[in-house]
This record gives sequence, C-alpha cells and structure tokens, in this order.
Amino acid sequence: MSKDIQIKITPKDPHIRIDSFLSAKSLGISRNYIQNLIEQGNITINGKRIKSSHKISAGEMIQIILPEPEPLNAEAEDIPLDIIYEDDHVIVVNKPAGMVVHPATGIKHGTLVNALLYHCKNLSGIGGVQRPGIVHRIDKGTSGLLMVAKTDLAHQSLSLQLKQRIITRTYLALVYGNVKQNDGYIETQIGRNPVHRKKMAVLKAGGRVAGTHYKVLGRFSSYSKNRQTMYYSFSLLECKLTTGRTHQIRVHLSHLGYPVVGDSTYGKGKTVGLGKDIKTFIAGLNGFALHAQVLGFHHPANNQFLEFSVNPPKTFQNIIDYLNKP
Repeated sequence: MSKDIQIKITPKDPHIRIDSFLSAKSLGISRNYIQNLIEQGNITINGKRIKSSHKISAGEMIQIILPEPEPLNAEAEDIPLDIIYEDDHVIVVNKPAGMVVHPATGIKHGTLVNALLYHCKNLSGIGGVQRPGIVHRIDKGTSGLLMVAKTDLAHQSLSLQLKQRIITRTYLALVYGNVKQNDGYIETQIGRNPVHRKKMAVLKAGGRVAGTHYKVLGRFSSYSKNRQTMYYSFSLLECKLTTGRTHQIRVHLSHLGYPVVGDSTYGKGKTVGLGKDIKTFIAGLNGFALHAQVLGFHHPANNQFLEFSVNPPKTFQNIIDYLNKP
C-alpha cells in the first residue's frame, strides 16, 4: 500500500530546492529517489507537478506519495561474501575490488546485491527493486567495508546517521606523487563533469559540497644512484570523509594532483615511465589502491556504537610491501 506524506512550508524553512529540502528530512529516502519521485509526479506542491530545481516558499504544501515497494527483480546468486558482522538488523561486509554493489543498466549479475539476496533472503525495501538494503555505496574498483540494512527501520536509522555525518568512514589510499603536506582538508563542490558525463569533477558552482580530511602515512620514492633521476614517487594516505559524494576521494585527490594508483579515469597516463615490476602490481589490483578500512555507526536497534576495521586486500598490500623494500 502506498504512503501519503504532507509537509507544509513555514516562514522558518529555508528558501532552497525541494530535493535538497526533502533529502534533509528524516524520510529514509535518498536525494536520487526524491528526484525520481518528482519526475514521476509522486511529489507535488499545492497539487501541481514541479521540477527538482523548484525553490520552496512559505505557505506551499508538499505532498509525497511513496509507492508500495516493487517486488525484487534482482536474482539471488551463490557468491561468497566476506561478512564481518551480522545480526537481525544489519550486515557489514568486506567488498572485494571489482565487484559492483547493485544491479544497473547492463549489469544484472555478480553484484553484491545478488550475493546478499542469496545469503539472507530479507533486506530493506527502501532502496528500491535494484538496491535492496543498500544504504551507501563504494565504487566497483574500491575494496572494503559496507553496511547493509535488513529492515526498513535499520535503513532509516543508518541513512539519517549518514545525513548527520556521524558515521565513521576511513579509507586507505595509495596515490601517485609525493604529497608535500603531512595532513590537510579539502572542501569543494563536486558534480557531474560537464563534458564527460560519466565522470565527476570539482565545480566552481552547481555541485554538492564535499569534504575530505587526509593524512600522509608514508612516502615512497626511487632515485638513480646519483639521485639525478627519479624513477617513481608514491604516497600512502589515510582519508576521512565528512560527506559521501560519488567518486569523492578519487576526484579530490586527483584535483590536488595526486590521483589514486590504478584509477585510469582520474589518473590517466600516470603509469608511463614506471618499471615493469610496479606496473605488474598495479595491473593486479582489479580496481584502485583505495580501501574502505574503517566503518563505525550507531546500531539502529540499541544505539550502541560499533566500529569495524579490515586490512587492505593482498593485491593492495603487495604494492606497499614492494615500495617498502630497501
């Protein structure tokens, strides 16, 4: 059965886009889903259809019709999962690099969702037919920790924690180049690249605010005996998110001039001139040298803070071990 929600705009409410306004509410639905509902005519103002860019004004009445969840059309598949934690409410998995999180156009099999459906049968329906239980994502080429909701209540709680920025998310990133500052913070607007629509970019205006803290954990360089020639230079970083935009860490580090190792989208051409050994290690990553290492959140049932940590995959660690050799 569909759900009908009405919200009246008051003079105290900010004069902002309706999709931004609703995504800040505790509705348990993402901004993308809100935009889809607007496009479908399931979100109206004073009974009239509007666009996602509509700026709300005092006195307007927003009506939201949340359709009944559609039956799942993703297939359950017997794919091994590295489960770090599980109870009746949530699952925390260690996703391998190379695995897509949920089905999409042209990708129907082999995803994390396909594996989860086989493993636990019941997942939150808030994410829709293609994204059951999925509260947040990490890129196909990124490895590491991901939390999944089994119930709608858990999904709403974890989504709210993401919006309130109280979830701990720490990544390990190996980048090209010698990062000069020992630590720093970068905050920009990130949005769709105006030329290459499959890429994201730092924009002067029109994007969404994104913040990333970074700290240098190690630097690796190789020179000729007379130190006249540098063969390579890499830095190992710890990155902590204050927001979670698409490709955020990859875009931010590339913007600083230090793209993630193995990321051909934002670091094309960076392997030119590298030795055969290091190229072989990079080719074996099956993605990027980017790993979601630490994940912490408040349990949706008892509010207990849980924190998990996993080491990077062997393909990532192999590069670090090689760079550490004297």
